[in-house]
Amino acid sequence: MRHTVSLKQNREFRSLYARGKNTAGVYLAIYARRNRFGVTRLGITASTKLGNAVVRNRVRRRIKEAYRLQEDRFAKGFDLVIVARSRAIEADFTALKSEMLRMGTKLGVCL
Repeated sequence: MRHTVSLKQNREFRSLYARGKNTAGVYLAIYARRNRFGVTRLGITASTKLGNAVVRNRVRRRIKEAYRLQEDRFAKGFDLVIVARSRAIEADFTALKSEMLRMGTKLGVCL
């Protein structure tokens, strides 16, 4: 990902959950908020309810790849947290990509 850095601090995630705009779909939930850095920061979460570590990591990798392929469509200067929902495990990759783009447009973070 060329123009995106990772969110890593727990306080950054909590701040985004508390003050960011959010929307939820069948496979994903996205929280977004404008930041002051001019670069997009991305965090991906998958709850232990999804399954064991292998399943959670596979879902995170698929979400990260779906974002990477559409990175140019997302506006710069936002903090994003993408939360995997339980149906994301069996989701078709194209469905994940299209839902991510649709939800980003709804939140105003897609160009």
